[in-house]
Amino acid sequence: MNASNQWIERAKKLDCAAISDALDRSGIVGQCYKIAACDPSFRMVGHAYTVLYRLANPDEEGNVGEYIDDVPPGNVIVIDNQGRDDMTTWGNILTEMAHQRKIAGTVIDGINRDVSLCRELNYPIYSSGYWMRTGKGRIQLVGLQVPVKIGGVTVNPGDLVCGDPDGVVVVPSAMQEQVLTYAEEIVARENKVRKSIREGMRMDEARKLQKYHFLQSQDYDQK
Repeated sequence: MNASNQWIERAKKLDCAAISDALDRSGIVGQCYKIAACDPSFRMVGHAYTVLYRLANPDEEGNVGEYIDDVPPGNVIVIDNQGRDDMTTWGNILTEMAHQRKIAGTVIDGINRDVSLCRELNYPIYSSGYWMRTGKGRIQLVGLQVPVKIGGVTVNPGDLVCGDPDGVVVVPSAMQEQVLTYAEEIVARENKVRKSIREGMRMDEARKLQKYHFLQSQDYDQK
């Protein structure tokens, strides 16, 4: 298994809450604020393929999707529309094409439309909302595989992007080993707390035993 697949397979076994705590412990802001799944059943893990938009000038036709054919299967498409909620960047044709190409999912700092198809195909879309007004003629594609912002988080090409019913987290590519290792440890210690209370231990005692209140702390090892 190559390194890229190794990170993805490890991340698939974790929930975003555990990865979020591991990001805190690593001193990384990687929780995409108010970016949510279009359906609570959606889950996704993949490396970022980034897309940047700006408002189209009056003399431009606008370009809202002519990159999709070049996105590698298994990647997560990460679209920065600067949080605009009055025009979409994504609809059913892109959903169908992404699903056909086995893209892992789409994350949008902004909104999408045609929600019913992504639910029907179980194609994960995470955004700040949905509405039907098109972005055609209103926004212009200006960058691919460049740094972008999603819910206040900087995303670079190749960063690890994970989504579940709690939202979206982003792990910088250089920090995947550390963050995933921390997340795995957090899950293991939380499971020990659960096991102890099921066996009759007081919750406060079980938590103290596993240093529960410091699991996300940057100085956890000194506690």
